[in-house]
Amino acid sequence: MRNIKDTCLLFIYCFFTLFTVRADFFYVLAFLAALILCCMDYFIESRGILLLCSFLFLAAAWINPTFLYFLPAVSYLLFRRRYYALILAGGCAALYFFCLKDVNYFPFCLCIFGGILAYFMEQNTRDYEQLDSLYRHTRDDSRESNLLLTEKNHILLEKQDYEIYTATLKERNRIAREIHDNVGHLLSRSILMVGALKAVNQTSALAEPLDTLDSTLNSAMDSIRSSVHDLHDEAINLKEAVLSLLKDFTFCPVSFQYDMDREIPRDIKYSFISITKEALSNIIKHSNATQVRLVMREHPALYQLCIEDNGTEAVLSDTGIGLINMKERIQALKGNMQVQTQNGFKIFITVPKEQ
Repeated sequence: MRNIKDTCLLFIYCFFTLFTVRADFFYVLAFLAALILCCMDYFIESRGILLLCSFLFLAAAWINPTFLYFLPAVSYLLFRRRYYALILAGGCAALYFFCLKDVNYFPFCLCIFGGILAYFMEQNTRDYEQLDSLYRHTRDDSRESNLLLTEKNHILLEKQDYEIYTATLKERNRIAREIHDNVGHLLSRSILMVGALKAVNQTSALAEPLDTLDSTLNSAMDSIRSSVHDLHDEAINLKEAVLSLLKDFTFCPVSFQYDMDREIPRDIKYSFISITKEALSNIIKHSNATQVRLVMREHPALYQLCIEDNGTEAVLSDTGIGLINMKERIQALKGNMQVQTQNGFKIFITVPKEQ
């Protein structure tokens, strides 16, 4: 854009020659030739064609000096393309026609000053374009670096969240074990001791207090069992549980794909674990598969479980206890279960999310 502006300004500068000459046919022809040549500079990439046209323009200037009036505009093109020999030829033509042949210093000064002006304008535009290119390159590098840093920061935050989540799971499991092994055993021992006292007690005055104590201890035991059970349920990690099952599955290789959030409803976690365990057991018992594919994926509106193998001996039976249990679990979750036996045995399960 700046090159076009510079060229337009130089053409306006060239029209100052109208103070000394009349706009005749050759003047208009020279203007159109210079205009076409400058336009070719912006739309034609071939250096050979542009060089030939520039040479023809200067040849016309040697034949008719009217073409020299628009030499400053053409000089801008020649400086851009580094055609210094043609610039020198144009300057020699101006010197010959305006100083040696016909003494007319005004158009000569216009041509020389216009050439100098074209040189500095071209250099200024070239420097500006280089700085603009450097600025754009630096800006793009900065944006790319910011995007990479943002992505790395996001990964670090996810890793930090995962480590916190894993540490929380371990702590929950530890607390559950401590309650079960220590407090639970002490309560069990106390309940047994109270039961023994009730059995040997022969004093009616102690019967009711012992019954109350026994009821209180049993209630406390039930409360601890419920708390430990709930704590352990929340601590179960679906991916780790499935990996543990796959670690013990040595019948054939298993391809496992997992793409689910950490916060998964407890019922879905237990159902998916039980179904996976039952499916792997059925593969061992009823299939001659050499490859198993297990996919657990979370979508915006549902959870998906897919278990398939490449076995050829599996037979679909709606009366099988394993498949019946699977269907009942999925129906309880308001999900859908499909079983296929073409090209292997495949179980496809979808469970909608609670709205």
